Amino acid sequence: MVKEYHTITDIKGPLVFANKTEPVAYGELVSLLLPDGERKRGQVLDSSHDLVVVQVFEGTSGIDRGSGVKFLGETFKLPVSLGLLGRILSGSGEPLDGGPPIVPEDRLDINGAAINPYARESPAEFIQTGISTIDGMNTLVRGQKLPIFSGSGLPHNDIALQIARQAKVLGEGEDFAVIFGAMGITNEEAQYFMADFERTGALKRATVFLNLANDPAIERLITPRLALTAAEYLAYTKGMHVLVVLTDMTNYCESLREIGAAREEVPGRRGYPGYMYTDLSTIYERAGKIKGRTGSVTQFPILTMPGDDITHPIPDLTGYITEGQIVVSRELHRKGIYPPINVLPSLSRLMNSGIGAKHTREDHKAVSDQVYAAYAEGRDLRGLVAIVGKEALSPRDRKFLEFADIFEDKLVRQGRDEDRQITTTLGHFWNLLSTLEESQLTRIDTKFIKKYHPAYATKAASAPAVVTPAASPTVDAPKRTKPKKAKAE
Repeated sequence: MVKEYHTITDIKGPLVFANKTEPVAYGELVSLLLPDGERKRGQVLDSSHDLVVVQVFEGTSGIDRGSGVKFLGETFKLPVSLGLLGRILSGSGEPLDGGPPIVPEDRLDINGAAINPYARESPAEFIQTGISTIDGMNTLVRGQKLPIFSGSGLPHNDIALQIARQAKVLGEGEDFAVIFGAMGITNEEAQYFMADFERTGALKRATVFLNLANDPAIERLITPRLALTAAEYLAYTKGMHVLVVLTDMTNYCESLREIGAAREEVPGRRGYPGYMYTDLSTIYERAGKIKGRTGSVTQFPILTMPGDDITHPIPDLTGYITEGQIVVSRELHRKGIYPPINVLPSLSRLMNSGIGAKHTREDHKAVSDQVYAAYAEGRDLRGLVAIVGKEALSPRDRKFLEFADIFEDKLVRQGRDEDRQITTTLGHFWNLLSTLEESQLTRIDTKFIKKYHPAYATKAASAPAVVTPAASPTVDAPKRTKPKKAKAE
């Protein structure tokens, strides 16, 4: 029988401190009975020799020292089944869509378990997002964790939604699902997300976890873990390929800082807890593939950089743990370009594993490198033009300057509902490179130029058909001989 204790000694923010009366485990669930009969849920955050710290999911409003505390002897578990797909749930796993509770096939601990490094399989399969700057130059592969670094006011949520509804695994007969976890978003943003999922029909293969800005901050710490638990079930039990989109990890880290301050912990960089790196790794490292299992979990976490500072602790630590980053540019956003992804500081460390003849196309790596180099040179020349003027540039430099403008307008810019195939993206690459001299394509093998360059494709299309001897009606005709010169009289 579960005993109820009245041993609360202090209440600070979302935390309740109680004297320890029995052995209590870290992460154990707690039930609190308020004087007015209301019950609230909590979880053990810390357990020392004589004190227990409980984080309360619904906030500590109404709790006093006379409130009862019950330690339930189990950890937070998520009911899982295929019924999760098509559902919109709260940040604590409760239905928000008016549907019934999830009928579980199993109940899984949301803290999960780390994948044994020996059992991990190297990610090497291409995922198409339909966004050229990602698919073509910062390719996402199954089992990868590739964050988006954005800034306040930039359309990272639109990019997240576009990826969530367009992402697919190229191939037939493979089940693909999306888990969307939103933390600390406004009610307006939540309505926008739900309306977009329902409008596009993407909700049929998705599960959405929504933690709103007015929900308890402590709930934000469990929302990504609920999302990843659902993803792991679909991937490793049901054999599905799952894409997990988490937005916004900055709100998650702010909750960590708030809890740390309530516990009177010694702060680290900029007031964030010293263990934030370890905490973030328990989320990011749950992406991957397991040898012998069909499914995979791929992560696309999104975070807003305070003050657009990429050296801020949140993006800085995230960059150490994850395999690259996609950087959203305020400069491109001001130009009215969507999606405003800056490919120069962006990086996918696993890109080479997921492209090439077996995955996308044989020329992908070479043409991507050439476009990157040409765009980088064009961007550098913009700074020079601001000093000496465009007239001072050589004809060659003007070509690269124009290339940068065309790249942003034709390749980076695309519609919010435009789903580009990878072959379409590679075609755009070659059309861009056709504006340069062939001698300037130093990063591409000649055989690829002869095969894919628009100039050669045009020549091949316009050349007259060659009739083979076997098909020629004159194949048996006698050979023509040169006429003899007339003798001079």
